[in-house]
Amino acid sequence: MAYIEHTFDFSIRDIDKNTNLSNKAILGFFEDIGGFHSDIAGYGIKDIEKTRISWVLLHWKMKVLKRLKYGDTIHVKTWSRGAIRACCYRDYEIYNQNNELCVIGTSKWTLIHLENGLMRLTNELLEKYQSENKAVFEDFTFEKLKEPEDSKLTFEYTVQRRDIDINGHMHNLCYLDLAYEALPQDVFENFSFNNIEIMYKTGAYIGNNIKCFYSFINDEHIVTIKSEDEKALHAIVKMF
Repeated sequence: MAYIEHTFDFSIRDIDKNTNLSNKAILGFFEDIGGFHSDIAGYGIKDIEKTRISWVLLHWKMKVLKRLKYGDTIHVKTWSRGAIRACCYRDYEIYNQNNELCVIGTSKWTLIHLENGLMRLTNELLEKYQSENKAVFEDFTFEKLKEPEDSKLTFEYTVQRRDIDINGHMHNLCYLDLAYEALPQDVFENFSFNNIEIMYKTGAYIGNNIKCFYSFINDEHIVTIKSEDEKALHAIVKMF
C-alpha cells in the first residue's frame, strides 16, 4: 500500500476557541496516519519491542488551505516520499467531507536503534513503505532554520512528566505548545497561523529548564527554544 488513508471524526479537544481544528490537532492527525503506515510496514510502535528501532521526527511543514471546523469529517492521506542518506520524507493531505483539499503537509524523519543510536536506512526497510514521487510542496526542500539574531526571552518552562514520549524526551507537539506560550498576547489572540514549520535539533528531557525567545521578521513569527544555559538549541518554530 503506497497511499494510506483514514477518516477521522475530531472532538472538542482538537478545536481552538473558534471551534476550528487546531494546528496541534492537525499535526497529531499527521502523526496518527503516519503511525498507521509504519504499523503496516512492520516498523510501528507495536514493533519497537521486537525491532528495537523507532522513528524520530526532524522537521514539520504544514499549510492550511481551508480551516476545518467542529462537526466536519476529515479524511487524511499520507505516503512515503523516499529517502536521502539517513532521512526519510513523508507527505500528507487532509480533505473534508466534501472532498475539498484543506491541509497539506510534509515531514522529515530519521531512524534510531534504542541501544545503538542512528541507523542506516536499508533498501529492505524502504521497500516496505513503497514510496511515491508525489510532493505536496513542489519546490520545497528542508533547509536548516536559522536562529534570529534579535530575539526576546518571553517564556520559560520546566519539562514535565506529561511531556515525555515513547523515546524518553519531550514529544514534538509540545514544542508547538511552548511556541504559542511565547507569543505576545495580541499575536496569539489575532492570528490563526495557516503556515507552520518546526525544525527539531536537540531533545529536551524531564526536568530540563527551557527558554523560549520570540522574534518577528519578514511577517513571520519565530520562536527559538533553547536550554537554560542557552547553549543547546531544542527547536525553532516559524508561524505566519
